[in-house]
Amino acid sequence: MKRLVTRVIATTASVAFGLVAFAAAGSTPVLAQAAGFGSPPSGEVPILFNDQHVYTKPDKLKQGRVLAALVRGSTILVPLRSMFEQMGATVSYDPQTQSVTVTKPGATIQVTVGQATVTINGESRPLDVPPEIYNGSVVVPVRVISEGMGAYVQWVSDKRLVVVRYIAAPIPTPPPTMAPPPPPTMAPRPLPPPPTPTPTLAPTPTPVKTMAGEVFVVGDYVFSPKVYNEFSPGNTGTGSWAGRAAIEFPLSGLAVMAEGDYRTFQYPHNVGSGFNSTNCGIAKPAGAFGDPGCVTVIGGNGATFVPAFNMQDTSVDGRFGIGIASPRIFIVGSYLNQWGNYGYPKLAGFGGGLEKLPDLDQTFSVFGSALYYPSVSGTFIDPKGTSFNLAYRILRYQAGISLAIPSTPIFLEGGLLGDNGSNASNAPGNYSHNGYFAGLGIHF
Repeated sequence: MKRLVTRVIATTASVAFGLVAFAAAGSTPVLAQAAGFGSPPSGEVPILFNDQHVYTKPDKLKQGRVLAALVRGSTILVPLRSMFEQMGATVSYDPQTQSVTVTKPGATIQVTVGQATVTINGESRPLDVPPEIYNGSVVVPVRVISEGMGAYVQWVSDKRLVVVRYIAAPIPTPPPTMAPPPPPTMAPRPLPPPPTPTPTLAPTPTPVKTMAGEVFVVGDYVFSPKVYNEFSPGNTGTGSWAGRAAIEFPLSGLAVMAEGDYRTFQYPHNVGSGFNSTNCGIAKPAGAFGDPGCVTVIGGNGATFVPAFNMQDTSVDGRFGIGIASPRIFIVGSYLNQWGNYGYPKLAGFGGGLEKLPDLDQTFSVFGSALYYPSVSGTFIDPKGTSFNLAYRILRYQAGISLAIPSTPIFLEGGLLGDNGSNASNAPGNYSHNGYFAGLGIHF
């Protein structure tokens, strides 16, 4: 290449300089990709930039080295870094992506080795030949220089010479700053009256987020509940269940809820070995209160023998509540019904309390309720025809945690539920049910 460059320079320097001078003085430059250049030969040709040869490293001693242009078919490629740095641009190269970014005032150019596109000021344009690496230098079609930097490029076919002409735009000189003329002397004027103060407006109150309503149904299994009453001194139950269905909705600006709660406890009534009905007539502790086979009767007057069997206590209560706090805390009124499978009358009564519904629009939430019924009663007629008003004071409670499965209407829950009943009228004794529960529900 050095011999080629030396020979071309020696034979064509004066002619090339004359062509450049002619092009700069009065001719219309022709772009590299336009017609009129003839058919460029293959190989390397020298570059004449603003009457000077372009060197491979313009910041070092020339040592006679000239960086030539490269001809690929009908396209001329020039060394990117040397040419653009000659024009005062900053060139950065990323070896990882093999991309080059050129910046100068008013122009930003980006090319990537092997990609036949150039981005000029954010606009992507196609190239006839992609940039490549030649002898360690990135070379690009002259079109990149002509379009991106505003340079004029000419191919002198008979001289095998590339001529580049570029004149940087002059930096405008700001006009001189002149001192303003002094203001004329004027008689003092009276000061204007103070402006009328703008009234301070009350800040716009932050809108209160309206809690979205919800509807849900859930079923729970109660694990090994403990039951205490005249039939069971703390026996463990099996096959016990609970369930709830609730709806929450707005009504005249209030949050309102309606709910139904169902519970059933199954547990055994046991009789001691060898025990029979005659033992109930014997004084305690060996008799009536010495074995669970003897059960205190309604009214509390004595005891009777009850054979072993599986018992079941069932209750249903309907609730209506009005929201008093957020999130989803209600004051509740309730009507309770409960019954069993052992001959007691069906009991009913009103009560009330507080309830926190689960927040099923969140992944985790807590819920619970505590309701008190001052008198849940029914009429009992014994075998002799005597009527008794059987009544209890009852506290029902529940506390748990819910887990809503994301992107589904399904949720899980678990916790503790139970009740306590104390004698209000003619009850044979107090009672309680309690146990841990877990269940599966659907919300809408």
